[in-house]
Amino acid sequence: MSGINDYIDNEVKNSDVVLFLKGTPGFPQCGFSGQVVQILDYIGLDYKGINVLDSSELRQGIKDYSNWPTIPQLYVKGEFVGGCDIVREMFQAGELQKLFSEKGIKTKGAA
Repeated sequence: MSGINDYIDNEVKNSDVVLFLKGTPGFPQCGFSGQVVQILDYIGLDYKGINVLDSSELRQGIKDYSNWPTIPQLYVKGEFVGGCDIVREMFQAGELQKLFSEKGIKTKGAA
């Protein structure tokens, strides 16, 4: 189990923004992943998408890592932000955009 945990930890800590999702940013495989991708694309964010469907070990590992039962999961600067509902609510309230600017992460979008 530690192998997958180390992999996740490394990805989360070495990328400013990481989205663990079902599918890829270009082709999400579930509606919730798709909604988060749309939001991140809308605000013009560069992020790394990791497809949890590539491995059942990864799919379970990310849930254990965050202690969060669902996918997608968004991480910013090594911190777990949340899943689809949280990201959507933060986006609608303008908090997501504020979080990125506070963390020094550039967005190119309409925010």
